Amino acid sequence: MPEQSIPVADGTEGGGAGKGGAAGKKGVPASQGGGSEGAVSQGGASQGAASQCTASQGGPSQGAASSSKGPASEAAGSGGAGISRRALLGTAGATGIVLGAAGAAAGYAAAPAQATPLSSLGSTEAMFHVKHQPGITQGLQARGHLVAFDLAAGAGRKEAAALLRRWSETARRLMAGEAAGSDDTDVARDAGPSSLTLTFGFGHSFFARTGLEKQRPAALDPLPDFSSDHLDKARSNGDLWVQIGADDALVAFHALRAVQKDAGSAARVRWQMNGFNRSPGATPHPMTARNLMGQLDGTRNPKPTESDFDERIFVPESVSKDPSWMANGSYAVVRRIRMLLDDWEKLTLGAQEAVIGRRKANGAALSGGTETTAMDLEKTDAQGDLVVPINAHARITRPDQNGGAAILRRPFSYHDGIDADGVPDAGLLFVCWQADPLRGFVPIQRKLDRGDALSPYIRHEASGLFAVPGGAAEGGYVGQALLEG
Repeated sequence: MPEQSIPVADGTEGGGAGKGGAAGKKGVPASQGGGSEGAVSQGGASQGAASQCTASQGGPSQGAASSSKGPASEAAGSGGAGISRRALLGTAGATGIVLGAAGAAAGYAAAPAQATPLSSLGSTEAMFHVKHQPGITQGLQARGHLVAFDLAAGAGRKEAAALLRRWSETARRLMAGEAAGSDDTDVARDAGPSSLTLTFGFGHSFFARTGLEKQRPAALDPLPDFSSDHLDKARSNGDLWVQIGADDALVAFHALRAVQKDAGSAARVRWQMNGFNRSPGATPHPMTARNLMGQLDGTRNPKPTESDFDERIFVPESVSKDPSWMANGSYAVVRRIRMLLDDWEKLTLGAQEAVIGRRKANGAALSGGTETTAMDLEKTDAQGDLVVPINAHARITRPDQNGGAAILRRPFSYHDGIDADGVPDAGLLFVCWQADPLRGFVPIQRKLDRGDALSPYIRHEASGLFAVPGGAAEGGYVGQALLEG
């Protein structure tokens, strides 16, 4: 769903007045569409590293919290518990590409990073000890896993703190291209870091389980019901949430397995989902990613270079209604959105473009121009009808149509097989980030609920909301301020 049904706010497009005026407010007929641009519209093909990523060559990082290391220093600094995989392979070095927050080529969630030669793909490293947890502003990764855990019966605050400490240390090691520890499975032994990121969050139920109800943010209150919801409670929510992304499938699975093993007797898996994006270097030049509907997805995602990006996406360090432990954190809304591809693919190209409000070939608005040209919401055709239908997904999800609400979409596509009737279970693992869901996802989804042309072609089947604290300090672990405060 090109800018899709999950609050995929078409981004930050300027232009066009907003409501269509008196001129023909013609929408896409119900038979052609309904829909949501928010959910799908996530992300660009940006699969390289991003603002907190650094290639594993010896020079200093341009925006990461620490500098990258060459093979020799990594082997020496591994403490003997796990030799760097890159030291074994020699993948770090001249082939590495440095992508720092200060670099013009730095990636962001919905936009492509520099084209990455496959020979250097494995050497790119994201930093774990950073201001904001990794896996939020980095470019889209080729492989991903989302997994939620519930604390085991009898486990509480003490056990949760020990688990987050284990998870944080494992994440630091794996993201640096090292073995997980003494019990490593060797699944990723032959690979470099491959832009691996691990991101950790807390669900609403976590706080009662740990006796920390007074520290639960108001922003973590359950999401409202939406008319498009067909939610499976067994695949929704959870005490703890982990997002894993990497540009190599084995590296991503290795991290998933390590996280599950680290949980031990403290927590059990509630649900787990697997996703993918386009691989780095798959296109001749960097471009916005396509989703499983064939649409460019994420054209107008907010960019870290925008002056209000941090205000929209991250909880401030001071003057905040959130508890202090959430400083520099963000809130992740997770939705499993099934795409009804058989129905979608019956539409003509013109009908699909009318549902979305953009050209399928290049992502340009139906009002003209290129992918990045501002959408003209008032433009009409020879018959006086709006060229961008009043219920087009890209129109409805724009911030200027939702009181300024915006989200950072960073999804994965998924395909979980084909049923007995030949219908694919495929769609989007929608993940969006915001400083406050009540000012981000919720108003956008409510607007989509009232008449999005994409709605008949998608179904929201699982949902979760998680508080993701800021990054861990050197020597510390994610959530330490909450669990030890």
